[in-house]
Amino acid sequence: MPADLAVIGLGHLGLPLAQAAVAAGIETVGYDSGPAAATAADPATATPAVNATATATDSTLTAAEIRRMSAAGFRITTNPAELGRVRTAVICAPTQLGADRALDLSAVGEAGRTLAARLRPHTTVILESAAHPGVTEDYLRPILEEGSGLRAGRDFHLAYSPSRLDPGNRTHGIANTPKVIGGLTPACTESAHAFYARLTEKVVRARGLREAETVQLLETNYRHVNIALMNEMAVLCHDLGVDLWDVIRCAETKPYGFQAFRPGPGVGGRSVPLDPNYLPHTTRTPGHPLRMVGLAQEINGRMPQYVIQRSATLLNEHGKSARGARVLLLGVTYKPDLADQEGSPAREIASRLLDLGALVSYHDPYVAGWRVRDRPVPRAESLYEAAANADLTILLQHHRTYDLQGLAVKAQLLLDTRGASPAGAAHRL
Repeated sequence: MPADLAVIGLGHLGLPLAQAAVAAGIETVGYDSGPAAATAADPATATPAVNATATATDSTLTAAEIRRMSAAGFRITTNPAELGRVRTAVICAPTQLGADRALDLSAVGEAGRTLAARLRPHTTVILESAAHPGVTEDYLRPILEEGSGLRAGRDFHLAYSPSRLDPGNRTHGIANTPKVIGGLTPACTESAHAFYARLTEKVVRARGLREAETVQLLETNYRHVNIALMNEMAVLCHDLGVDLWDVIRCAETKPYGFQAFRPGPGVGGRSVPLDPNYLPHTTRTPGHPLRMVGLAQEINGRMPQYVIQRSATLLNEHGKSARGARVLLLGVTYKPDLADQEGSPAREIASRLLDLGALVSYHDPYVAGWRVRDRPVPRAESLYEAAANADLTILLQHHRTYDLQGLAVKAQLLLDTRGASPAGAAHRL
């Protein structure tokens, strides 16, 4: 059965987009070649397959939401032929930084080649995957044109739209968050505008593809640079004996020129800072690189070690060694009240504690099992009992279910890396 929209890649970007499209009454098919989607080829198992895919790739969608999507007609396919029957195709393939700090575009290329072989004239193709400036035009466009024999801007529309998903945000979703779009040509921009106008209240036109791509670059780097500043302030204020959390509370009353960011044990999430030093040579600028972005990455990358340093000092001050100490980690996800662990500093912190000889356990209401270095970490079933028995409890993520006042009473030592505990109730970062 033909659909209006194909979402290619059913990860943390694709599933929420498909959910919004289905809610807007758009006939939507999800294409994914992963193992969870394979069973969806059998209509009799469509709903379980969608459930499996959502569970494996995007924890922000509940089973009930997935069932409602399925009941409204959403379906997953592994048959690429269906991509040739849609009016709009949005590529949401995952992109991550590799070990060399360069962006891995292989999944985008694979999605582009799969789509190109079935691409029809007048189709609107939109890339939503994280990308550095130039990816849509210089990388994806040739793949689509060579595989289809069609020309972008003449035979089909090509555009880029940076994702602005904020998992777990109960205030801002796709419908009420302005959507930025930029096309290869003005006609491409208008076609993408017409599509997103069906999903969201406001669509903002960028001048072109590279401007739209650079919007995501700016937004992501802005977050990391400001968090890095606060992480440096956290170290400085601790050394000076200043309560940084009170400083932030006071500073954020300023009605202009200040936006509050907060320090933490590290920076998690799927959006990664992009330093032009690691862009392909063809897209580098002859001018100065974004040195501040590289520095921010360095500062944020040091925070797990700083947490270890603070932990060892606390234990030592109370006559205990890190070796053999029972350490309980609270919250191992990258964001509160979500199961997503992408980029969470918890794994590095646990690994470093193990290197010191500590006995590490964890508690997280959203993570039933957790492994570090391919070894299972013991999960505390009784939170207060575990906190009372631990030599040190470290709050890494503040889930709503945690009563920090009660935990501070039970715990022998509590290190709060999120500044969520009442003043004086715990040692704060």
